Amino acid sequence: MTLVSVGALGKHYGAELIFEDISFQIARGDKLALVGVNGAGKSTLLKIIAGIETADAGQVAMARGTRVAYLAQEVRFSGDRTLWEEMEAALSALADLRAEIEALEPAIADTAAPGWEQAMERYGELSARFEHGGGYEIEPRIKRTLQGLGFHESQYHQRLAQFSGGQKTRAALAATLLSDPDLLLLDEPTNHLDMQALEWLEQFLRNWDGTLVVISHDRYFLDRVTKRTLEIAFGRLEDYPAPYNKYLELKAERLERRLKEFQAQQEFIAKTEEFIRRYKAGQRAREAKGREKRLERLKRDHGLERPREQAKLRLFLDSKLRSGELVLALDGLVVGFPGDRRHESDPRVLLRADGLEIHRGDRVALLGPNGSGKTTLLRTLIDELKPLQGQPRLGHKVHIGYYAQGHDVLNWEATVLEELTRASPTLGEPAARNLLGRFLFSGDDVFKRVGDLSGGERSRVALAQLTLLPGNLLILDEPTNHLDIGAREALEGVLKEYPGSILFVSHDRYFIDAIADKVWNVEQGRVREYIGGYSDFAAAREAAATAGPKTKDQGPKPETARASSAGTDPPSATRPSSLVLGPSSQEERQRKKRLAALEAEVALLEQELGRLKGDLEQASAAQDVRRITALGTQYAELEALLADKYAQWEQLAA
Repeated sequence: MTLVSVGALGKHYGAELIFEDISFQIARGDKLALVGVNGAGKSTLLKIIAGIETADAGQVAMARGTRVAYLAQEVRFSGDRTLWEEMEAALSALADLRAEIEALEPAIADTAAPGWEQAMERYGELSARFEHGGGYEIEPRIKRTLQGLGFHESQYHQRLAQFSGGQKTRAALAATLLSDPDLLLLDEPTNHLDMQALEWLEQFLRNWDGTLVVISHDRYFLDRVTKRTLEIAFGRLEDYPAPYNKYLELKAERLERRLKEFQAQQEFIAKTEEFIRRYKAGQRAREAKGREKRLERLKRDHGLERPREQAKLRLFLDSKLRSGELVLALDGLVVGFPGDRRHESDPRVLLRADGLEIHRGDRVALLGPNGSGKTTLLRTLIDELKPLQGQPRLGHKVHIGYYAQGHDVLNWEATVLEELTRASPTLGEPAARNLLGRFLFSGDDVFKRVGDLSGGERSRVALAQLTLLPGNLLILDEPTNHLDIGAREALEGVLKEYPGSILFVSHDRYFIDAIADKVWNVEQGRVREYIGGYSDFAAAREAAATAGPKTKDQGPKPETARASSAGTDPPSATRPSSLVLGPSSQEERQRKKRLAALEAEVALLEQELGRLKGDLEQASAAQDVRRITALGTQYAELEALLADKYAQWEQLAA
């Protein structure tokens, strides 16, 4: 059954054509991806379907009674509601049903009253709708949704005005999902979600029986959730009956076929024109004139355009400076924020990293929940923040190139051209403009103020700067944020060829699988190492969850977990040959390396326990109940962690 019918839709912004003559249908239960480069008109089309914007031409027809929910990229909440109140407001339709049911109860109580049968029939209809909509489990539904998207109970009654931009986006997503519409329109719902929330959202949408149209640059997400892909390119829409990865294959086949058809037509036109020139004034003039008329009709009515392809980023990264074999070592490193002595506040520890190394050529993905300290660790490594304990150790001739998540390194008052020449004063304007052309800045674009650029354009400026830095260790914090899929693929290509070492934070699982040969995952405040990319990490984590607690004679190697990625890789992700398990001697080296690291962790934990014990004694003498409670909790946690490390050491030693 058709839920939405879009016919001959057109849209301009001023004199600029966004798209024209767009037509397609959405069946009930469809799950569609809407893709295209930044600025192609994806968000505009979604807003027109949602009824927020109007088209200049064409129409959108929707089945009667269709309930539509739309989530924008940028979220604004009106009023001063708490998070929980906003979730209840999303379920207002159920509240209205409940109020109508309660209003009918007196009427159906009196079986002799006039109109009792009609009231009873209406009561049954409303009760069925209320039950089907989950009216009897409103509170559990809200809790499941909020917990799935990473909210804690302590935040339920916090005012939305106090939330960060990312938290507001997640709150809006929760409210949108709870509204349980017939048609769900999501514009970049994966922004601001960590891995856990991403996986929860994927599972929710896969099991949800409604109709979905989603814009996302997360290829892994699109492959797992959608079954059909609509692409907007050059103002037109192409429909592909496949999820993202298969769509790429179909698109390539379609492009190749159209190119052959165009070339064949051009050859026919050239031959016909040659015949007309040769015989127009001779004995075969009549035939030549007939061919000329037919050729004019062909060009006018059936002339094919050369298939066009989007301009692509042409990135390049090189490192002529070769580092030593050991690039970075983290031993006993504790990162976070120092306490304030004036307010008697303790240091805020975010994560601990110990026994971790990056060697020349390694590509390491740093993963973990939002707020777990990933960016803080990167800022500590570039010496922007001081560690609370320990010190990162850089190898011989290691120079760092840093990409900041929020584009903090950019001067927002400068022009694009000024920012590039600031990064390399000797570059010169012609060379700078040539380089910016590779990053899709042409003509007067180079004179735009950085603060006036879109997020994707600022990302391209920051990447252009990065290519001018002489680093051989790239530290990248969310480099794919704001980049469309084509730009992400271009970045993947250049990082694969980069001869130096890379440590990066990303939530793009396709990107991680394409680049990483090692994963550092933040787990309960500790960084744990896995060999392989995201699929290997996910398989290892799933295997550990399925297996449950291990006995000693099973001898697990938890810190260097390796797992086959069979059946878990995204179809287009390729695993480097270095991820294949090596010989037993390599395993033995890893085992000894981990044993040494565990011994160092145990020594550090014992040292911390000794310090905490002294602090507890001082707090007891001062009868400081608050401090005794806090220190006691820390002491118990460290004792449990130490016991776990002892157990790991015994298993590895065995």
